[in-house]
Amino acid sequence: MQAAGENQKEALEGTLITISDVLEYLFCPRFIFYMYCLDIPQHEENRFKVQKGREVHETRKLTNRDHTRKRLNCTRKESEVFIASSKNHIKGIVDEVLFLEDGTTAPLEYKFAEYKDKIFKTYKNQLILQALLIQENYNIEVNRGYICFTRSNNLVKEIEIKTSDFDKSLKIIQEILDVMHKGVYPKTTRSSRKCIDCCYRNICV
Repeated sequence: MQAAGENQKEALEGTLITISDVLEYLFCPRFIFYMYCLDIPQHEENRFKVQKGREVHETRKLTNRDHTRKRLNCTRKESEVFIASSKNHIKGIVDEVLFLEDGTTAPLEYKFAEYKDKIFKTYKNQLILQALLIQENYNIEVNRGYICFTRSNNLVKEIEIKTSDFDKSLKIIQEILDVMHKGVYPKTTRSSRKCIDCCYRNICV
């Protein structure tokens, strides 16, 4: 008979969640339960901002490919990079992986948004997860990331990333895996305002 720990390890083998999964979990933990435990899709393709964001990405593939290199201390970059980590059970696409003059690397993410003197936690969490993947796959230190606000004349803001940020992200990933594999119905978000536009509001109790 296998021990509980061995059963859990076997269940997790091959499991890869996306960066989007983590961001949705942070929006409300029940997203994961509805998507993965009850297999109810959220139909994100109908959401305007998602569609527009994808258009921005497609446009960036065709134009201004070197603009960040000129504005940041970047020696080279890789675009639209898919990265996965079987060790940490996560995968995602990084808009740009920047290789900087000081020997470190950094993710850069384009946002179809205006900069309003604030960096949302969602943006920072996305960069941290991308940084986690870059650091493991390239084996190069990542201590910052960049957000490009396309509706503010492509303003680029730098965000510091610490080791403690990686630790928090790994803890969140483990929480998501527990929901997926143990089927535990998580608590809802603390902010009821988020429920107003939620695609699961009609079935969530």
